[in-house]
Amino acid sequence: MKVTLENEKENVVKLNITIPAKDAADAYNNAVRKISQYVNIDGFRKGKAPRSVVERHVGTERIKQEAIENLMPRAINQAVSDNKLDLVAQPYITSYNFNVGEDLTVTAKAELRPEVTLGQYKGLKLEVKDSPVAEDAMQKSIDSLLNQYATQETVIDRPTKDTDIAVIDFEGFCNGEKIQGGEAKNYPLDLAHSNFIPGFAEQLTGKNLNDEFEIKVNFPENYHDEKLKGQPATFKIKINEIKEKKLPELNDEFAQKVGPFKTVDDLKADIQKYLDTQRERTNKQNSENEVFKTVIDSSKVDIPESMTEREVASLKEEYKQRLSAQGISWETLVKSQGEDELTKNLQEDAKTRIKNSLVIDKIAKEENIKLEPKDIEAKFAQLSAAYGMKPQDLIKQLGKNPEVLSSISQQALNDKVRDFLIQNNSVEIK
Repeated sequence: MKVTLENEKENVVKLNITIPAKDAADAYNNAVRKISQYVNIDGFRKGKAPRSVVERHVGTERIKQEAIENLMPRAINQAVSDNKLDLVAQPYITSYNFNVGEDLTVTAKAELRPEVTLGQYKGLKLEVKDSPVAEDAMQKSIDSLLNQYATQETVIDRPTKDTDIAVIDFEGFCNGEKIQGGEAKNYPLDLAHSNFIPGFAEQLTGKNLNDEFEIKVNFPENYHDEKLKGQPATFKIKINEIKEKKLPELNDEFAQKVGPFKTVDDLKADIQKYLDTQRERTNKQNSENEVFKTVIDSSKVDIPESMTEREVASLKEEYKQRLSAQGISWETLVKSQGEDELTKNLQEDAKTRIKNSLVIDKIAKEENIKLEPKDIEAKFAQLSAAYGMKPQDLIKQLGKNPEVLSSISQQALNDKVRDFLIQNNSVEIK
């Protein structure tokens, strides 16, 4: 086999591969035998038809394609290995010249990994701003805990307050038509913590039991349903029940009820420990991010358009799946944000992803950072905990998709390089 290389635009290289006539003929004859095994030819059992009959039945081009598909993977892999090509995508065949009895010539194209110029990535001295615990964090934590253990008492002798829970029937209309999914019976609405349309819960205060009335609201301009976005709406309301939340008293008895505490001071000490731990985690995360951002920003790489296009397509599919899980279509998002703006954002995200990945791979190569079985196992353990699955079940499920496994390996390498960067740079919390 003979291979010559030609450099093309950006990071694309053309492989001119010549396969000797004998090897090409052997591959052609093997393709004939393989095809004859699964085609039905009148007068012959499968696999028994002569070559000339198979050629008339399926055509020589189909046989040549089969032969090339069998020959090329090994040939291209050898060409890549012999020429030490650092690829970022699988090579693809652009043309071939195949006449049985003559040398087979194939032209393929391959994309090479762009050259990365690293800036300083070791010995950095950086600063990040401290993320102190907010002054009201303790009180908010206690209030949240008290609300979790709150009881509800039915009220019949007064109007609703903004701290009540109103059990309501409601039915919505927009432009004279009923709103799809805009009705419910005996819906318990917490008037203090409502996620309904702005202004909805506020108009339910000061109402009495069994009151029937209408309220008017406006859907937000960024509402996900295009038909309702920014539109005025009317809701018919009926108050079925009024419930008042009764918070428990913050005392030692309450502390003993919610955990392994003897006193309120023990409970507060535990909350403070949690808040301090969260502060440490935030500072650690911010430190890691600052180191990584500094290293990435100081590195230089020219990202080919072809790489960006592939990553944009991948990101687009990811976003579509996320939107679908939320009941939102891609078309709806395009209408709300505009296709040009969405495409611009996708391209920026794609370039960021690509640069991050290339810089990480370059540092790994420079520092001889390699993945070991324990690194992959740790990553699967982390993911299985997040998905609530056993590691072996997750491996079995993801093993069906090589692209996902490759992505997980890349994530594991990312983690290892980030750990290296944290260990080899210093960050002061200011």
